[in-house]
Amino acid sequence: EVPVLATFDFQGGAHLSPEFMALLVGLVIYTAAFIAEIVRAGIQSVPRGQVEAANALGLGDMEILVTVVFPQTLPVIIPPMISQYLNLTKNSSLAAAIAYPDLFSIGKIMINQAGRAVPVFMLIMAAYLSMSLVYAVIGNLYNRHVRFSRR
Repeated sequence: EVPVLATFDFQGGAHLSPEFMALLVGLVIYTAAFIAEIVRAGIQSVPRGQVEAANALGLGDMEILVTVVFPQTLPVIIPPMISQYLNLTKNSSLAAAIAYPDLFSIGKIMINQAGRAVPVFMLIMAAYLSMSLVYAVIGNLYNRHVRFSRR
């Protein structure tokens, strides 16, 4: 719903809990640092002669990035990026440490109510496995597309 200014404060709209914000900020900062390092290393893996040759042809900085650097960078950075996204999925289970109701903490509640730990943990493992496999398949298909289109 649209937030409306009431007497002293806004009423309505989306509400983000402090636990969710702590999880979001923590995972974003942690993952962004790794992804930035992956992209930086991928850009630096392009031989300097390639950039100098494009510069000699009179291409601008943005044209050099788009036509020379990025096509050579993508095949290098895709595999570690897939790994980092899988890592992000698994790190989200650390939300239980800040009392955010993620998949793992919901499973603990189910264990307390049902008293059956093995089926609940099997469901949690199946959920994380299926998420990881979906990410891996999509990432590997994209990686194959990038590798084949390059040749």
